[in-house]
Amino acid sequence: MKDMIIAGLQKLSLLDFPGKVACTVFTAGCNLRCPFCHNAPLVVSPSLDGTVTSDSFFEFLKKRSDMLEGVAITGGEPTLMRGLPDFIREIKKMGYAVKLDTNGTNPQMLKDLVLSKAVDYVAMDIKNSPEKYALTAGTDRDVMGSVNDSVSFLMENHVDFEFRTTVVKPFHTEDDFSSIGKWIAGDEKYFLQKFVDSGNLIGDGMESYEDEEMKGFLNILKQYVPKAQIRGA
Repeated sequence: MKDMIIAGLQKLSLLDFPGKVACTVFTAGCNLRCPFCHNAPLVVSPSLDGTVTSDSFFEFLKKRSDMLEGVAITGGEPTLMRGLPDFIREIKKMGYAVKLDTNGTNPQMLKDLVLSKAVDYVAMDIKNSPEKYALTAGTDRDVMGSVNDSVSFLMENHVDFEFRTTVVKPFHTEDDFSSIGKWIAGDEKYFLQKFVDSGNLIGDGMESYEDEEMKGFLNILKQYVPKAQIRGA
């Protein structure tokens, strides 16, 4: 499919799409450079040719129709792909639910996909507090306008969604979670994810927080986002 680069395919996942047996599609390329990104090869050295053709992917979906319920699309950053809307439409025609993972920097495509009922679930990253967003996202661009536009749109509840933050030492502090809580205060789902070193990161010098420290961050957040949870806890 034109303007759609599939860099990888996980054929079965019970975790990537809440409540669904799904496969996970990885797109190539990202406009951010988060030092702790666990998909670094997809960000810094994406294959321009892709490793999975659209034809082979749709053939795979046909064969798995008795097993799979949904398709999770992640990256990289999927909304960089101009062919994403057509790609999703083809998936939906086959009867699958679609989950989109995004960093929120392309609010217009996000809005178009949601309002056209192309996606059934959205997971958006909250990288850090607004004050430290660019630093944590590894960019010198001012992305907060776009990110905040996406946050505000999702909080209008046009689609089932979650926010999520990968918690990394030394990037995140108690003050950051107080700031995040005030920013996204509401009744939405919000997950803290413990940083895991995949061994293939963009940056170095990062660590995970201990369980008790994670609980401390969660307690701060719950003052503003009562449904906040630690993923996997």
